Amino acid sequence: MNHGDGTLAAGAQDRRFGPLGTALVIIPTYNEAENIKPIVGRVRKAVPEAHVLVADDNSPDGTGKLADELAAEDDQVHVLHRRGKEGLGAAYLAGFRWGLERDYGVLIEMDADGSHQPEELPRLLTALKGADLVLGSRWVPGGRVVNWPRTREFISRGGSMYSRLALDLPLRDVTGGYRAFRRETLEGLGLDDVASQGYCFQVDLARRAVKAGYHVVEVPITFVEREHGDSKMSRDILVEALWRVTAWGVKERVTKITGQGGRNRGRR
Repeated sequence: MNHGDGTLAAGAQDRRFGPLGTALVIIPTYNEAENIKPIVGRVRKAVPEAHVLVADDNSPDGTGKLADELAAEDDQVHVLHRRGKEGLGAAYLAGFRWGLERDYGVLIEMDADGSHQPEELPRLLTALKGADLVLGSRWVPGGRVVNWPRTREFISRGGSMYSRLALDLPLRDVTGGYRAFRRETLEGLGLDDVASQGYCFQVDLARRAVKAGYHVVEVPITFVEREHGDSKMSRDILVEALWRVTAWGVKERVTKITGQGGRNRGRR
């Protein structure tokens, strides 16, 4: 469904949504010492009522220590120290559990490098008032990327297109990582058996939400390439995404052929 303003929705339902509650912005970090203070400051300015959780994978460059300093100065900033680098998906899952245990009403994924602009977060939260999950989308009308090499854009667009076709998803940006979930949505996605990482982690959560019948909305964002530090994208992450998405797609088609499938529309 195209709302005419660049916003796209999947699984729309005629129902009323409850209040959002307090938002927790989860920012996974590994060697983001140059970025962590600016990004947390921008989040706190953009949405002063929101809390921030820095999930640090024992960064050798001291990112965790800098995050501790921020938390000591601001009781709406928290730090989750993890034992080591285990991947983006594992960091987000740990952050989700931390937030759910503390009764946050909204849990938000955001990169530490500034590619996800905190100033656009109010747009996601506004859309979430009438949705279960909001995706910040680079590929809907009004969305764009800045300072990306053509090869990176080709990989991202291609990954979203392949995932959309393979998994029959009515979404434009399946791999993006700027997202806002209602707590009830995360609780209904079956996070205990999520094992994927990176690009694939984002695809996995999106497909689970759509297949469960949740109301998923995409809003346009401007994605800006990082200025400091190194990208965590790797060949292994891309290979994992390709084979997992292919396996999920084959399984769904086999299920449909054998008559055991069907989306659970209207679940919530």
